[in-house]
Amino acid sequence: MKPSEPIEFSKEEMRDMVRRVQAYFDTELDQELGALPAEMLIAFFGREVGAFFYNRGLRDAQAVFTAKAEDVADQIYGLEQKTGGR
Repeated sequence: MKPSEPIEFSKEEMRDMVRRVQAYFDTELDQELGALPAEMLIAFFGREVGAFFYNRGLRDAQAVFTAKAEDVADQIYGLEQKTGGR
């Protein structure tokens, strides 16, 4: 996936997100929200703030990768054999 490509969700994922948004509106705001307005709201938040969440996920993934790479470097260093020098 290229950075400029929008994230697409399966129908099942979208249905689940719609249900969650509808449940939030019902529970927290005491308002009924139809499926289409819920989808539109999800699309809006995806466009307007989705990049913030996406970028945070990338930073988290980079941190995990860096930590694992350091572990591998330490393990490789531990495999070095003595060469008889100082």
